Amino acid sequence: MRFTPTAVAGVMLVEPEPMTDERGFFARTWCREEFAAQGLNPHLDQCSISFNARRGTLRGMHYQRDPHGEVKLVRCTAGAIFDVAVDLRPTSPTYMKWAGAELTAGNRKALYIPEGCAHGFVTLADGTEVFYQITPAFRPGFGAGVRWNDPVFGIAWPIQPEVISDRDRDYPDYRAD
Repeated sequence: MRFTPTAVAGVMLVEPEPMTDERGFFARTWCREEFAAQGLNPHLDQCSISFNARRGTLRGMHYQRDPHGEVKLVRCTAGAIFDVAVDLRPTSPTYMKWAGAELTAGNRKALYIPEGCAHGFVTLADGTEVFYQITPAFRPGFGAGVRWNDPVFGIAWPIQPEVISDRDRDYPDYRAD
């Protein structure tokens, strides 16, 4: 696997390195030892999928509050997304910065999002499915979020979202602690 740092500290683009032959290819998408060697959390506790029927569906920007902060490894298994992480860690050198990447079923890239970052995406194709590996498991009552278009972050979304939940649309302006 190739690990490429992004503009946000600890957020990594993870790309498989396919071994090809006449049958096609084989590639690892997860290896506890390789993630640990990169200084990334190698303990993933839960897997989830998100199916999104329409292009322009926005989900995010979500995170889980301490003491249950989440690490996510996000991959698009059908369709395409623009995936975003926003740094909400006040002591981070990239506090309030964002990083985004296009993840598609074809490019097979994943985005690693560390604890303390909000995560969200907009779908770039109809029928998009997103696969998450997460640690720790979801804890009711600790979910939180920031608004996808909050000017304090200035996220440059590649398309205007068309399908947004009330919760995601109505998060208040972010206030730094």
